[in-house]
Amino acid sequence: MRLVASDIDGTILGHDGKISDRTVRAFHACRDAGVELVFVTGRPPRWLHPLQDQLGHAGTVICSNGAVVWDLEADRLVSARTLGLEAMFEARGIIKRLRPSALFAAETLSGFHLEPGFLGTGSSGVLAEFTPAPLHETLTESDDVVKFLAIVREGTADDFLAEVSPAVAHLAAATHSAPNLAMLELSLPGVNKAVTLAEYAASLGVPAQDVVAFGDMPNDIEMLRWAGQGYAMASGHPEAIRAASRQAPHFDDDGVAQILEAKLAELGVRLP
Repeated sequence: MRLVASDIDGTILGHDGKISDRTVRAFHACRDAGVELVFVTGRPPRWLHPLQDQLGHAGTVICSNGAVVWDLEADRLVSARTLGLEAMFEARGIIKRLRPSALFAAETLSGFHLEPGFLGTGSSGVLAEFTPAPLHETLTESDDVVKFLAIVREGTADDFLAEVSPAVAHLAAATHSAPNLAMLELSLPGVNKAVTLAEYAASLGVPAQDVVAFGDMPNDIEMLRWAGQGYAMASGHPEAIRAASRQAPHFDDDGVAQILEAKLAELGVRLP
């Protein structure tokens, strides 16, 4: 174990926004033992504060499902793979024909753009600061789209993905990660967590077999397959569990911490 790559939401971070003390100790022990840490998330850079506030992480974070690499310590962009507006709007048209009720949003390097109704009635929280407006009015050629979102209020995310993914594959790669929303996340074709993680590991001279990865949702599937030791959370999505070579205990049982403690013990490191 030379590199630990972990998803955030549903893997180490709960719905309450907390990372357990046991998980924090396990990550700190990894770092103290010289194991590299990288977090690989669907979140944009502006939502990485739990890593700083609770883990004290000041390293690299792979964001937006692999589309963005962010230096957390310097608070700066390292690299980005962006989706062109022409392809994005073409994908929007295809999805709209398949699901006329679909609504859309776009994550860019500088902000978030969402159509009226995207958040639903009575929605509030972290996206409340953004003013809904038609995307063709707010997005310009200077906007670098790293993630395009499509949501419907009926059916499941799995069904929505199965319908949309083959129809837009020539324009965008689709996945999903929200457990209770039929919301798709679309990126530049060929971009996913595994691709960017593989590049990052190679930059450190770490081969796939020395990477331990954790995840819980379909947007983690490629990463769990690529890593030499890919652990899906027992509490995760069935597709993620099927894709992984190994399984970590349930999130509620500090599954990531349990695995890391065992790995550290193999290296002769004992946690207090």
